[in-house]
Amino acid sequence: MEESLQHFASDVGIVCALEAGGKITPQEAYKQIKARWKELKKAKKALYPKDNKDPDDDKSGD
Repeated sequence: MEESLQHFASDVGIVCALEAGGKITPQEAYKQIKARWKELKKAKKALYPKDNKDPDDDKSGD
């Protein structure tokens, strides 16, 4: 899980730098970070299957 979290943090840093540098739009940055967040949540659920009641689960369908 630590490796997944480090990968997520690295990716978010890159996406933020791209957005700050004007290479991608804020909307694209949000979309990319949200996709990586979902990947991180999947990794967590794979490692901790009994912990499926996550209060941070996004049920809004975004």
